[in-house]
Amino acid sequence: MRITMVAVGTRGDVQPLIALSLGLQRAGFEVNFATHHSFESFVTGFGLPFNPLAGNPQELIHTEEVQGWLKSGSNPIEFAHHFLQIAEKLVHEVTHDTLAACQGTDAIIFTALGAAAFDIGESMKIPVIGAGLQPITPTRAYPPMLMPVDFNPGNIGNLIGHHAMLNLFYRPVAGHIRAWRKELGLKPHGLRGPFRRVFREKIPILYGYSPSVLPQPPDWPDWHRVTGYWFLDEVKGWQPPAELESFLAAGPPPVYVGFGSMSPRDPAMAADIIIEALEITGQRGILLSGWAGLGRSNLPESIYRLDAAPHDWLFPKMAAVVHHGGAGTTAAGLRAGVPTVTTPFFSDQPFWGLRVRDLGVGPAPVPQKRMTAKRLAAAIRRAVTDPSMKTKAGALGAAIRQEDGIATAVSFIRTYLGH
Repeated sequence: MRITMVAVGTRGDVQPLIALSLGLQRAGFEVNFATHHSFESFVTGFGLPFNPLAGNPQELIHTEEVQGWLKSGSNPIEFAHHFLQIAEKLVHEVTHDTLAACQGTDAIIFTALGAAAFDIGESMKIPVIGAGLQPITPTRAYPPMLMPVDFNPGNIGNLIGHHAMLNLFYRPVAGHIRAWRKELGLKPHGLRGPFRRVFREKIPILYGYSPSVLPQPPDWPDWHRVTGYWFLDEVKGWQPPAELESFLAAGPPPVYVGFGSMSPRDPAMAADIIIEALEITGQRGILLSGWAGLGRSNLPESIYRLDAAPHDWLFPKMAAVVHHGGAGTTAAGLRAGVPTVTTPFFSDQPFWGLRVRDLGVGPAPVPQKRMTAKRLAAAIRRAVTDPSMKTKAGALGAAIRQEDGIATAVSFIRTYLGH
């Protein structure tokens, strides 16, 4: 049976689906992988057939529209305004490429921004499965991820908020999807968009995060499933630079700081804040440059500038990890069993930052909008000195390492597809 995997977004969206694809291959499925041109070598490096989709997330992250989106933080109104500017363009770009990638397939698995696959599956009369790294299925158990920090309107309010948030995401692209469905010979969605069909036809959504981090709510349908994380271990064959090994051996475990695919408006200022915070706390540090362009040539000897390294190799060697709170980086930090400090920009990042705090494995988030050297230093100091936090982080890491999210997801997919 042939499955097409459609992954639209940043590396954090693509990487877990590569891991899931490899698990499906081992189970006897044929998998084709559709994502942006910029990830071609990443995908083919794992032996997966590659199908190109338009758009370059690394270029997009530096545009004014995305910078405004990043500044929206946890404000759902600002988030929706900037999402409207970005989503329509991105969805329009990938739509026809997705159709081409899905020709001849027997089933489709897709991420939220790859939702053109949802309509393609209907037009081709083949099964589709959603793949999520953040919870979007409505529940009474907790508020939707874009609600203001620590806002909890209660059970009924949570449920209403989730449905409202789904509509908020759909509205910016409703016109494009209406035209797209007409092109495919399909009737338009109703007022509730595609979500009514999801529940009416029991279309599965698999969530690639740990039930130890966020348990599956009791009011979710059985076909929406929290499976555990979909980790792509990259240690095999990777050799660290000699300078990095020397730095790690030269002193106590350092603190990792990196923002993944996120890009601060002023990377130089962000780097200065990080360096000062590490100096205030007396901690050695590893500063990831990444897409954000952090780092500078005149770093103190106590800080090592790193272009890239597999999280599964690096994070267990850290005293703590400081990052933007993206789903993938949060997963890697928690699995490593070391305390986490989140510095969220927007979207689901504040949500995961609060989960880190509520689980006792890290201090309260330090939002990028409010990040100063003193605030970051206070969070780092607590992360590396609080014995209870270290113990809880270690226990959660051990629990996550016992899970097998890929095997759980593959088992569900095999049963659903009758393979």
